Amino acid sequence: MNTTLDPAAYLACPHCDTLHHSKHLAATERARCARCDTLLIAPRARSFIHVIALSFTAMILMAGAIFFPFLKIDAQGFSNASSVFQAAMAFSDGLLLPLSIGVLAMIVGLPAVRFAALIYVLWPLTHGRPAYRHARTVFRLTEEMQPWAMAEIFIIGTAVALVKVAGLAHVSLGPAFWAFCALIIVTALKNSYMSSWTIWDAIATKKPI
Repeated sequence: MNTTLDPAAYLACPHCDTLHHSKHLAATERARCARCDTLLIAPRARSFIHVIALSFTAMILMAGAIFFPFLKIDAQGFSNASSVFQAAMAFSDGLLLPLSIGVLAMIVGLPAVRFAALIYVLWPLTHGRPAYRHARTVFRLTEEMQPWAMAEIFIIGTAVALVKVAGLAHVSLGPAFWAFCALIIVTALKNSYMSSWTIWDAIATKKPI
């Protein structure tokens, strides 16, 4: 008996690896994992527009989060306010230069590149046109970069540090801190609308230009 399975006919949940039969859905339908409720398949016109809009929003928030003051510390009559960019560049001398580059890349660079790449891949598909050239490669890179985009980890680490610093000085949160918080919310919303299977299917069915 031939037990060979067609890989294109099945879809594994990216979170719990539950195997499902894949199928194309109507415009108002959505497919979620039967075990963990993760979004697996979503209609193109609905999901792609949301992902693009949220990616644009995230890039705007990212610009503010980098250059606006992140926090201000007052202690014994002295005060100092710093942005994320200034804090990273404080280690840019000598042997600590790779640390500055790594901080900016993980917190700012990779998330910004990933948002821009998603816009590049989805923009023509949203308008019913063929995918741009190299869209398949670009989207594969966005999937591989996801674990390395650490804006959320940065905020968690900052919150832990603030708890310890608060006992030594008065700490005021700047607009960049709230921009990072908004960025995390926007990223979570973007992930909730994003369906990798739907994007791969759209790229495959439309010849790149």
